[in-house]
Amino acid sequence: MTNEAVVSKFTPIFNPSSVAVVGASTKPGTVGNDIFRNLLLSGFNGSVYPVNPRASHVLGVHAYESLSQIPGPIDLAVLIVPAKAILSVVDEAIAKGVRSFVVISAGFKEIGPEGAKLERQLADRVQEAKIPLIGPNCLGVINTDPAVSMNAAFGRKMPVPGNLAFISQSGALCTSVLDYAEARNIGFSKFVSFGNKADVNEICLLEYLANDEKTDVIAMYLEDVTNGRRFIETARRIFWETHKPMLCLKSGRSPEGAKAVSSHTGSLAGSDSVYDALLVQSGVQRVDTIAELFDYADLYTKQPLPKGNRVAIITNAGGPGIMATDAAVRHGLKLAELSEATKASLKGCLPTTASLRNPIDVIGDARSDRYKATVRTVLDDENVDMGVVILTPQSVTDIKETAEVVPETVAGLQKPVVCSFMGAKDVAPAAEILREKRIPNYPFPEDAVRSLAAASRLVSLHEIPRREVRQHPHLRVDEAAKIIANALGNQEKHYMTQAECRPLLECYGLPLLPSAIVHGADEAARVVDDWNRRVVMKVMSADVVHKYDAGGVVLNVQGGEHARQTYDKIIENIAATLPEAKVDGILIEAMAPKGVEVILGASRDERFGPLMMFGLGGTMVEVFKDVSFRLAPMWEISAERMVRQIRSFKVLDGFRGNPPADIDAIVDTLLRLSELVCNHPEVSELDINPLIVHAQGQGCSVADSRVMLRRS
Repeated sequence: MTNEAVVSKFTPIFNPSSVAVVGASTKPGTVGNDIFRNLLLSGFNGSVYPVNPRASHVLGVHAYESLSQIPGPIDLAVLIVPAKAILSVVDEAIAKGVRSFVVISAGFKEIGPEGAKLERQLADRVQEAKIPLIGPNCLGVINTDPAVSMNAAFGRKMPVPGNLAFISQSGALCTSVLDYAEARNIGFSKFVSFGNKADVNEICLLEYLANDEKTDVIAMYLEDVTNGRRFIETARRIFWETHKPMLCLKSGRSPEGAKAVSSHTGSLAGSDSVYDALLVQSGVQRVDTIAELFDYADLYTKQPLPKGNRVAIITNAGGPGIMATDAAVRHGLKLAELSEATKASLKGCLPTTASLRNPIDVIGDARSDRYKATVRTVLDDENVDMGVVILTPQSVTDIKETAEVVPETVAGLQKPVVCSFMGAKDVAPAAEILREKRIPNYPFPEDAVRSLAAASRLVSLHEIPRREVRQHPHLRVDEAAKIIANALGNQEKHYMTQAECRPLLECYGLPLLPSAIVHGADEAARVVDDWNRRVVMKVMSADVVHKYDAGGVVLNVQGGEHARQTYDKIIENIAATLPEAKVDGILIEAMAPKGVEVILGASRDERFGPLMMFGLGGTMVEVFKDVSFRLAPMWEISAERMVRQIRSFKVLDGFRGNPPADIDAIVDTLLRLSELVCNHPEVSELDINPLIVHAQGQGCSVADSRVMLRRS
């Protein structure tokens, strides 16, 4: 849909000339009364019609028995009627020519199967008529644009105009958000509760807000995402084309399904892992709390984004300056190194006891004039990208005066500046001054620094190179499809042992080690003697998932006699630990050169498709869970960032005298696996554990692999 088409679709909802409230009530304290009252009192610049067959007037306005009796066209119908009556009202509205709906009523899929059936019928009606519908089970919509000034929601207050749009799947949360935002002097451009999203969903709203001139920042509360791939594509387009920051509070961090899985990837990839990957790849910043969301939004809507990550801290107390410094380091910012010229200028305006190093301590007796001189001098330094001004309310502190001079001092400065006037009661008037002057104020320095760090990360996302999906040449896709089809046969699912995986992985150019399958001790001895090198021997059985635990893996086998004894020992171990297991043979594989063990994996999410995983390998991966995820297909840079994201990346980057590992080889292997799972939907779960990564420039080796196939 073109930008013009998106705007045209939503104009009747957000910029209607006429609104009918079906279910407008004469009874104070009801939803029907509140919404109609809000429309009247918000200064809406259009016609408002109450529909109530049992009332002649609602709040002094003539009421109509039905929509069909209203003279003239209706752009928006707000429906507050029992769920069982909704279809007949919608049919009447369609016949009347109503151009859009907001359905406040509850009683749909949130109550069970019958409600879900009714909701599908509602969606079918409006989609066939090509009329957009927000809801059902929602709070309503608000447009603060003075040219519209529409409050078609049942919250208590009309928010002040601003450049932040907020969309939410939860209506109850919206009322709290409005109150919280008012206390922080945060205004909104659009405010949308979209409820069950029977028709209009979060992706539709993002497309509209991307084209909304009144919206510079988009915040959202989501409980789920309608279409993961389309969400990524839409959000990416918004991020790269408009640079509008997007923030998301996604609830439901606990895993959705404790289902039986046969791979590390499957057991580690809960629903929250999918959403983490989804939001990272979309350019959307995820937050954990409402407070964090508005901490960031306060900065993004009022200050310019930084051009780098060098922060200057100005404080009148040493302790808070240290707290801010610790937070800066913890969140990935750098303390700016002030130039000698800046230090010389500071000497002229600070007492001899003041610290001229960052953080700059102006001393506890600092008044507003000292803050004024220091703040501008420091922030004019070309080595400074952003600033934090900290004030503790000491006995001689000019709290309000300092709050007034900070905005004056930084006026015209194209660098973000935030304040932390610490405390509550004593600094409240000053905090209000700062907010009115569009300087974000945070009660504690850590919150201020964390918000600046988030802005710095946002800027770094804008500068991501290699935003393309790598297409590897010479892949044998058709041959791989035949291997999968033959392995699956007539079964619904099939576990591929490492020996079966090998020809599949070969089709995608993965770095495999020399190997052979043997079915007897004498054969094992002959192979190892012929190779004349150290090998690993592993049981091949669909019934033995964790081979190490079952005694089915022996490393550093050398010589024929050792191989013969090892074969017999593995068979004995499997018989003792898993007596019902069917053994298909023993795999003999060359020992890989020295390197770091990592795990690469993939699983298939029912809603979002293939999900890639990376982490340090070995048997403890499920204990430490130091892994990262991305949805496939993915950009080349996404694969690289996926590798660098894990907490233990230092192990790969050269640690205690070890050479750096071959990161490029890991990235290439991840991207090849990404192509494999995208091309073959039958691949349900996949593990390469371990992939042994050698020193930089020396590649990597697949040491073990397994694949679960399921009929797609």
